[in-house]
Amino acid sequence: MERIMNSAGKLKTYLKHEKGNLILITVTGLIYNIGMVAGPWFEGQLVQTLADILNGERTLADMLILAGIYVLTILFVQVMRFFKRLFVRKFANNINREMKENLYHTMLSEDINAQETGSYIAKAISDVDACVEGIRKFVTEIFDTGIVMISYIVLLMIYDWRLTLIALLFPPLAYFCANWLKTAVTESTQQARSSNGRLNSASLDRVDNALTYRLYGEETHQNAIYETYLKDYEKKQAKANILIASTQPLYQIISMISVIFIFIFGAKNILGSGWTVWNIAAFSTYLACFAKLAKKSSTAAKLFNSVQKAEVSWKRIQPHLKDIPPFISQGSASADTLDVSSVSFGYPGLPLIHDLSFHANAGEIIGITGAVASGKTALGKIFLNVLPYEGKITLNGRELSSYQERTVSCLAQDPQLFSGTIAENVSLGDDIDLNAALHEVCMDEEVKEFEQGTETMIGDHGVRLSGGQQERISLARALSHPAPLLILDDPFSAVDPATEDAIFNDLRTKHSDSIILLISHRLAHFHQCDRVILLADHKAIVSSHDELMRTSKEYDQLIKAQKGDQE
Repeated sequence: MERIMNSAGKLKTYLKHEKGNLILITVTGLIYNIGMVAGPWFEGQLVQTLADILNGERTLADMLILAGIYVLTILFVQVMRFFKRLFVRKFANNINREMKENLYHTMLSEDINAQETGSYIAKAISDVDACVEGIRKFVTEIFDTGIVMISYIVLLMIYDWRLTLIALLFPPLAYFCANWLKTAVTESTQQARSSNGRLNSASLDRVDNALTYRLYGEETHQNAIYETYLKDYEKKQAKANILIASTQPLYQIISMISVIFIFIFGAKNILGSGWTVWNIAAFSTYLACFAKLAKKSSTAAKLFNSVQKAEVSWKRIQPHLKDIPPFISQGSASADTLDVSSVSFGYPGLPLIHDLSFHANAGEIIGITGAVASGKTALGKIFLNVLPYEGKITLNGRELSSYQERTVSCLAQDPQLFSGTIAENVSLGDDIDLNAALHEVCMDEEVKEFEQGTETMIGDHGVRLSGGQQERISLARALSHPAPLLILDDPFSAVDPATEDAIFNDLRTKHSDSIILLISHRLAHFHQCDRVILLADHKAIVSSHDELMRTSKEYDQLIKAQKGDQE
């Protein structure tokens, strides 16, 4: 991600990042495509040698030597082809990755409600793939079509420039046809992709709201609406495919009209009555070379349509490829002070807390509790900059929202695990002491009992783990990536008391450089917190555990209720 910092919406930005691969593509591409003229030349020489053998002028050994040189030459050319395609594929894959990384960054920073989910999925996957595929084909065909066609034309000119001028009148017609079809191909492709985006949105809506539609008797009506999206996409995609696929035979027919003139004037050259004197080798080489040239000209016309599809996709994703502002590096993960002043927050139409203020120093643990739906999780979200608030929050004297890089480490209420290994979920690709991280959350011994240890695949959302294991894996991830501010939302909800004791003790001893906000409905360790924030009746009471026990009836009831449950 760090490579795409400026002009992310310009294609040349991505190309500049691939200078090394482009140089390798150029070297191998030139060798391969100039070497392609060796094929027609050797074919002509083999035909001439065969004719000479039949006339007794040459021997079979001459044929075998020539064939051996031919095979070695073609083998070398094909090796260059292999490396050229390898570098082209690496070039395309790198651009694909960077575009998707940048697009995903934009998706995370924009208001997702302002975009249709289905349309965004189409942009993130199919449009980027189509755009990069067009770039790949363009770079490939610059050499496989452009350079090789120039090589073929030079060879044809050497053999008979007058006949070549006549023969070359027809292949350009393929390009005129491509320009003529440009508008229709572009328009039909645009319509098909737009229809695909609408179909994706309709599919997601149909799945997400299936139960609601069924309960209210709307299922049949919604099925009919969905069917219209399917038919519209089918119709528009079929039209686009027909326009693209039906043009290739037309290009080939137009290009090969010149063969008629090659036979007429080529025969005269062999008989000695033409513009130049040919033998069988010259005629065979010329005919084979032109056949390859005609085929390439039709391929170039087909390439034009692919570029048009890439252009459509690029126009769809370009507005969402935005420059990424540079991160503000924090250096060491430590915090001195956290100040929250007159903060109020809530959801639209549902205010939660009004006028919250407190101060915290590094090494302190602030316990946050309250009744169900009192705003505990929402309070954690304002420190993550995902929920708007009024007031002021500063870390080390600077507004918290101005920080971007690893300022906050978080254990969310939902563990947020992805389908991968335990090691991948904890480390997130960073070089950490994995065993120490698992030991800190009392998970190391359990992981050792797994058949593949830390390389165990945990399934989508950690489905192969228990609830407590999911919580601890997510907690290990949060604690192993130190940050000035740790937000821990219900870290003990699915662990036993002994494990809770061990984890809390580690929080106190191993994270003294951080400020910890401990959001929990389990209050066994709140008497060890430096301060407690009680959320109740849209207000926040900030005090010590002992003071709240004396002054807050609600807090006293929460503590006594938990003690009663434990007994």
